[in-house]
Amino acid sequence: MARTAFVTGGSGFLGRHVVEQLANQGWRVVALHRPTSDVRALRTYAGVELAEGSITDPASLERAIPEGCDAVFHVAGNTSLWSGGNAQQTRENVDGTRFVVETCLKRKVGRLVHTSSVASWGEQHVVPFDETAPQHAAGSFVNYERTKYLGELEVLKGVERGLPACIMNPGHIVGRYDANSWARLIRLVDAQKLPGIPPGEGTWAAATEVAKAPAAPVKGLGIAGGAKRPGAKKAAAPTQSAPAAQPEAKSEPAAAPEAKAPAAPAKGLGIAAGAKRPGAKKAAPAAQPAAPKPEPEATPEPQSQDAPESTSTPEDKDGETKAPAAPVKGLGIARGARPPGKR
Repeated sequence: MARTAFVTGGSGFLGRHVVEQLANQGWRVVALHRPTSDVRALRTYAGVELAEGSITDPASLERAIPEGCDAVFHVAGNTSLWSGGNAQQTRENVDGTRFVVETCLKRKVGRLVHTSSVASWGEQHVVPFDETAPQHAAGSFVNYERTKYLGELEVLKGVERGLPACIMNPGHIVGRYDANSWARLIRLVDAQKLPGIPPGEGTWAAATEVAKAPAAPVKGLGIAGGAKRPGAKKAAAPTQSAPAAQPEAKSEPAAAPEAKAPAAPAKGLGIAAGAKRPGAKKAAPAAQPAAPKPEPEATPEPQSQDAPESTSTPEDKDGETKAPAAPVKGLGIARGARPPGKR
């Protein structure tokens, strides 16, 4: 029997990628859309049902989310950086997320996968960074950063009430189906019509790779049900992280222990045990015993070879294997990035 997924933001850029991949894997997909959304592309995918509604309308969510749904993929979000739209953005990113969480609890959803953003960490002065870095977005003057952080808190409140959930934090996403985001900038550069651009940097992710991540925790691969609040200190096990931008516009996934969703387990691609955080100093190998000074008619003892680094796989308190993010093959979750629009 096909598993059932409910997707918010399915008619959007990333949401369409998520719907497409789930449909291709044989899921029954229920895609939420507003009355004004263009859903022609969604109608082309087998097994996709359309449900009219809004994340800011709790009644429409209760009607649309199937009872006992295997997974809800909350991809919808307001990414505007225009301050004139702050009230609407807060309504969608914070209140809308709370309504999704509450409905998931009511409908006994198997797991909620919430798509947040690296922006929820706010301005970081040391990069790359991982989930152990302090989150500064609560005090940011950028409403998008504040609302993504507050949206995560709503998810974690749901976890405290028994909702299995995890959070993804992509960086800048590029790829097909993008009509209004970075694709506009790329087209202007290609047409030599961009008069100028301020300096800056960021971490980039391919949309097709980012879309692989949501299904990973649903398959029970390496995700624990518990969660920690943003900024809380994690266990001493190696943390997952996000490296700085790599060639070919690919970026690495990051996943905090217990609450965050690593991209790697979606296909089991390229996970190496004991991965280090990007930028972190590599643990020193076991010291070699010093050879004794030669004595007359004595042969110095041979030096021992470097002790190999540990290859044990970190486990959380529930005994589930965690997937270090660093060696994943460019799978699209970037946490070691500067917030969108930041230098």
